[in-house]
Order: sequence, then C-alpha cells, then structure tokens
Amino acid sequence: MARYVLKFGGSSLADPKKLYAAAKRLAALHGAGHQVVGVLSAQGGATDALLAKARQIDPDCGGRELDALLATGEQASVCLCAMALRRLNVPAVSLSGWQAGLRTEPRFGDAHILGLANDRIARELAAGNIVLVTGFQGVNDDGDVTTLGRGGSDTTAVALAAFLHADHCKIYTDVDGVYTADPRTHPDAVKYDKLSYDDMLALSRSGAKVLHDRCVELAKQYQVKIEVLSAASDDSGTVVGA
Repeated sequence: MARYVLKFGGSSLADPKKLYAAAKRLAALHGAGHQVVGVLSAQGGATDALLAKARQIDPDCGGRELDALLATGEQASVCLCAMALRRLNVPAVSLSGWQAGLRTEPRFGDAHILGLANDRIARELAAGNIVLVTGFQGVNDDGDVTTLGRGGSDTTAVALAAFLHADHCKIYTDVDGVYTADPRTHPDAVKYDKLSYDDMLALSRSGAKVLHDRCVELAKQYQVKIEVLSAASDDSGTVVGA
C-alpha cells in the first residue's frame, strides 16, 4: 500500500464530466488498496467570479473577508467531488484547509504554509476514506482563513505530501508535462521527461506557468518528487526531483 497526493487544477474540474474523471482517477487508486488524498482547486473561472463580485461591493477589497470569500471556491470543488465519489460507491470526505489543519502565517492573500496542526487527514485515511482537501488555503493562529496566493493549490499538494510522508505527489493540469515552451502556442515545443528542482525553478521564474516557484522551493526543501501529468490522458508526464 502506498500513500498518494493528487492535485487537480481548476480546468480539470470545470464541468461535471471533468469532475467525474478526476473522481475516477482517485477511486482507481483507492480501489487498488492505496491511501489517497486529493487536493482540488476551485472550478475553472470560479475564483475570478468571486473576485468580481467582491469588487462590485468594494473595488479596494482585500484582507480577511476577501480570503474567506475566495476560499469558498475550493470548498465547492471538494464537496462536489466527494458527492461524485460517493455516487461511485467510494468512501470520501471533504475537508477545508482549517479542518485539515493546514497552519499558515498570519497574513492574508499570500500566506506561507507552516505545518499541519492536527491529524485529521491521517485519521480519515486510516478509516478508509479518500480525503479531499481544499487547495490554496489554510488557517492562521487566530482561526482565520488565509489564502496562499498564485500557485497555492500546487503548494498545498506538495506541503501535504511532505507532512504526510506520501509516496507519490501527482499534479494534474491541462498539459501533459513541462515543455520547453507552451505547447498550446508552440507546436514544436519539446517535453521534458525529468527536471531537477533547480532547473524547474529557473523555468518557473522565467515565466513557465506549470508550477509556481514557491511550490518547487517547498518540494526541494522537503525532497518531494513531483509528477506533472495531464488530467485528460494517461500519457507519461514530467518528473521534477533531486
């Protein structure tokens, strides 16, 4: 038995068909006897829609209330995915960042993860559940919801893989790996089979959008090997590691 952390981005959850596809990936690993944690982003467009609503009320919105509002996008994703898994007769439980115990710095909009404050995820895994955790968010020492900024769901997945001593950390996106250029606009781009942490950091800092540099820095710190894969296919992706 292995322990997996799988992250799905917003474009991979954008409609019921895609959300069920993600649920089936999680269910397949669970059915093979593994412990499975899913980290989910808000569905495609959800965060922008929430931000637009907030700016209709206050063009200068920010801080505690905005973080609490934006966090509801990921909460919707994990709840819907848990419903899909239960429809597939697979036991699952959804957890927000604060329920999962993802402790962060006391700042809003761009908080850093500090650690896990409880063993809720481990207990749910031991009970046989797939655990679905909201990406992009945590909780500070005052009990307030905080968000992690750009690439926050990837960072959540790597942090959980480190803290839970996961055997695998898979990041599912809308491309099947890391390329020399964006394959959607450069048909001649070449995919990397493997990349070192430092090479991935250099790519991220030069504009590559597949993994945020904070996520890669965390992976390097805790020596978490990341696999970047396509949610729409079973093709091999890119491994980022030591």
